[in-house]
Amino acid sequence: MSQPGKAIRLRRILPCDRHSLVVAFDHAVVHGPIPGTSNPTAQIAQFIEGKADAILLNLGSFRYLAEAAKNSFPLPGLIARLDWTTALGTCPINPASEFHSCLVGHPEDAVRAGTDAVITFLVLGSGDGNFEKEEIQRVSSVARECEQLGIPLIVESLARGKNLRTPNDPEWLKLHSRVAAELGADVIKTEYSGDPDTMRTVIDACPIPILVLGGTRTGSDDDIVRVTQEIVRSGAAGVFFGRNVFQAENITALMQRLHAALRGEVQPSR
Repeated sequence: MSQPGKAIRLRRILPCDRHSLVVAFDHAVVHGPIPGTSNPTAQIAQFIEGKADAILLNLGSFRYLAEAAKNSFPLPGLIARLDWTTALGTCPINPASEFHSCLVGHPEDAVRAGTDAVITFLVLGSGDGNFEKEEIQRVSSVARECEQLGIPLIVESLARGKNLRTPNDPEWLKLHSRVAAELGADVIKTEYSGDPDTMRTVIDACPIPILVLGGTRTGSDDDIVRVTQEIVRSGAAGVFFGRNVFQAENITALMQRLHAALRGEVQPSR
């Protein structure tokens, strides 16, 4: 990444002196009004209070950020979600029998909204050649637009498919993260392999920084902190937590513990 605009914007998301804590709050565009999303302005205010390094939002949610941040300074870095997909398999009303994705905005729209970076999915493993061709074309097109505008591109690379049993297998993680880097991503957001040693092999195989996503909240705050400590040991650039943060009972307290874990500080259980 040689463009100074990209480097300047990316530094707001990936500080040079610590691992990054990014809060993902873009879930409602795919999942609908899941717990923790009913009062977006108040939730975003808590992410700011908890000193998130960056917040991921849908373009339509930037209005809530503007309201939440009226009396806050400095603001965290801002990341705009540019696409929508059925590949996450999250719709209980009408589950997708086929995968489809589409753009809902362009990098130029995100720049006007005040973002520091944009994010798009890259889903491989579906077994559908046409779908995956469109995934590659979409990510490539967004990457070229980002180069023109000097804005960083984060790619959320995932393995998904009806016959795919272990989407966090290190070999899948290595494949799609490297493909995303070759298409022009500046940062990868992807899943955790399950242990720091195999995750390190994924990170070593990718020439750009990887932020590890949290997925569904299935454990306690202690569990989330423990996994964060493992992620730090793996060599990742930080974490990209959504439900693990915004569904917490005390968001700002958990974020303080996560910052400490990202600094490598050992913490007692609570």
